Amino acid sequence: MTPPRTPQIPVVVLAGFLGSGKTTLLNHLLRNRAGTRIGVIVNDFGAIEIDAMTVSGQVGSTVSLGNGCLCCAVDASELDTFLETLTRPAARLDVIVIEASGLAEPQELVRMLLASDNPHILYGGLVEVVDAAEFDSTRKRHPEVDRHLAVADLVVLNKTDRVGEAERERLRATVAELSGPAAVISAVHGRIDPELFFDPALRPDHEEMAGQLTFEDLLREEEEGCEGHDGHDDHLHAAYESVDFTSDIALDPRRFMAFLDSRPDGLYRIKGFADFGAGDRDNTYALHAVGRFLRFVPRPWARGEQRLTQLVMIGAGIDAEALLAGLTACRADGPDPDGSADAAAVERAMWGVLRYVQQEADPVDVPEAAAEA
Repeated sequence: MTPPRTPQIPVVVLAGFLGSGKTTLLNHLLRNRAGTRIGVIVNDFGAIEIDAMTVSGQVGSTVSLGNGCLCCAVDASELDTFLETLTRPAARLDVIVIEASGLAEPQELVRMLLASDNPHILYGGLVEVVDAAEFDSTRKRHPEVDRHLAVADLVVLNKTDRVGEAERERLRATVAELSGPAAVISAVHGRIDPELFFDPALRPDHEEMAGQLTFEDLLREEEEGCEGHDGHDDHLHAAYESVDFTSDIALDPRRFMAFLDSRPDGLYRIKGFADFGAGDRDNTYALHAVGRFLRFVPRPWARGEQRLTQLVMIGAGIDAEALLAGLTACRADGPDPDGSADAAAVERAMWGVLRYVQQEADPVDVPEAAAEA
């Protein structure tokens, strides 16, 4: 069992009806990417403005945003072709965001990603943007919004500054009911913490066009110069919670899979590494979970590497103490240094984990919940 030969790039689908604020949110991510190289695929026609660049009505065009990021305008039928282009090593991208058309069926884009044969991509979640001020009228005009929310992994309730507190709470409750286990984040002007989408990938200055201002730098300076705006996003973390878990005792794979199968509503991302002890003494397992999607990637332990389980859980409205207690209960009863544990029982316990390990040449193993999205 070997991990993929090249790192897999998360692909996030950003959806929402016309006017919900998808492009504003995307611009915010580009302004606050912290060195992360973002590939942007615009599944739409017409003039799509992203920062200072415009992709004008030409499907199949690629534009450099000048800050290590790329933008493509594509038809859905060309999605695989452009994913192949953006995942080439020369592009050096860390994350790809697909901005769906305001009239698109986002679950179809999700199905295409989950069914893709591209070994270099990893499903990064479906993010649905909702206009708080127009939500009720949008549902009347487009009742399919209920279906879109039902398959979302993260919902951004945007433009909450345009409604009163009581209305905001009513909308949040309605959206939460429609979106089930998805995390719901409130936002103004699409300003959410980029960590919800990707991990910052800070690079040496020489890799980021040292000595030249990027769009990110210019836009931040412009924001900082605006009266009444300090240009800082430190407060954005208040919209979600992050819980860290570390254990030097290996996890019992059966208990851990039961924990993942029953993870609570509002828990959007889980990332990190798991040590399964006697279940696989040769490898640590990188864990990538977003919404209902789950993937494990084994990696050989480095010589002298401390054998730890280290996980970060990100969500909204989650109970940190309950999560930590649940993970603590997943720890194996104790170390098994001599390998005396019943080999057959250990192998059976690992089956649940191995189901979510994608082999290099195998088709994607899609969990039932994600496949139904």
